[in-house]
Amino acid sequence: MGPDTRNPWDRAMPRFLLTLAYDGTDFSGWQLQSGDRTVQGEVEAALAAIAGAPVRVHGSGRTDAGVHALGQRAHFDCPQSRSAIPWQSALNATLPPDVRVLRCHRVADDFHARYHALAKTYEYGLWHERTFCLPQRRRFVWNCGPLDFAAMDEAAHRLMGEHDFAAFQNTGTPVKSTIRTISDISRHPGPTAEESVWRFTADGFLKQMVRNLVGCLVACGRGRITPDDAARILHNADRAQAPATAPPHGLTLICVDYPAQAPGTTGETS
Repeated sequence: MGPDTRNPWDRAMPRFLLTLAYDGTDFSGWQLQSGDRTVQGEVEAALAAIAGAPVRVHGSGRTDAGVHALGQRAHFDCPQSRSAIPWQSALNATLPPDVRVLRCHRVADDFHARYHALAKTYEYGLWHERTFCLPQRRRFVWNCGPLDFAAMDEAAHRLMGEHDFAAFQNTGTPVKSTIRTISDISRHPGPTAEESVWRFTADGFLKQMVRNLVGCLVACGRGRITPDDAARILHNADRAQAPATAPPHGLTLICVDYPAQAPGTTGETS
């Protein structure tokens, strides 16, 4: 049998890649769950209403209940007869107001939003004013009070690189390996003077790994552990030694990176 010479774009079920933003406050996370409101469930319901048939959405990864996104990626296949639909505008007219489609691209039929991902970036917002938190920011920051940034920066430096991050993985999702490579943990100014934003980029994250890293950094910032303790916790690979998990509402998935050739986009739909 000779090589497959079919045009990868000439399919009965063309594939599209979505970039999604959502406020995770009122969701039980990304993944479908019976009886619970999820982001995947809302997106699939909107797609089905437009396409006239059930449509399965494959996300780049799960976000937990209460976690937000500015750059979640997900792909779906639709009937060829529906391929000319302006998916971005159609979906945004159908979805609830706490989910929006930022972009929609046609992609090659072998593209996968999860398996082709090279890296992900999350940000976590910390509020430093002890006496109050602005009502407008309370859904997006952890109000943890004053912090020693120098200690946190040193601990962050110790946690970067390729390591076994078993100490920062919560149970619930089996994985083949707990080794990951973190290329960036950095502190940035927040949108108000009372906030800082912590950015995490890695080739992948374990279950609630970012929230566990933030919990460790905040423990350093509060003087409860030292940067040396953070390095020891990492080395010992024992979750029981690590500080508690940070709350979900400070966390936002910012972007998912792919190889330049993987999406194979032909352009955006409007």
